[in-house]
Amino acid sequence: MKKIAMLVMMVFITAEFASAKNLKGLLHSRTTLAPINISAGEPLATEPYKLEAGKYYKLVLKSDGSREVPIVGAEFFRNIWVNQVSINDIEVRPLGIDSFEFDDEGEIELTFIPIKPGTFTLGLPTAKSDRERAIIIVE
Repeated sequence: MKKIAMLVMMVFITAEFASAKNLKGLLHSRTTLAPINISAGEPLATEPYKLEAGKYYKLVLKSDGSREVPIVGAEFFRNIWVNQVSINDIEVRPLGIDSFEFDDEGEIELTFIPIKPGTFTLGLPTAKSDRERAIIIVE
């Protein structure tokens, strides 16, 4: 019985080490996406973002402060692993995100790994057109 327990523990430790090593390697090969620019009268994105599940990405959301804007995307945020959110050189490692709100000019940097394929949106909660949302396609 002790031998089985020891074998199970060794397999678990080896699997954990391999997963941590793979994640560390993955975090060094990040793809930077075109930023989402938030400005009165301008589209959030000019074309859909096409991502691959399991790859590491950086997305910057920039506001010029021309309007107060909440950006929602609960379905997208629930289907990604968030490494960190950086706001004014402050790094946050949240367990989950529902939305962001820009009250003034500023920038948010989001690093993440998509974990579930699908089509998602980030945008204004009252978006009536594609100009007010960014489409994200995860394959």
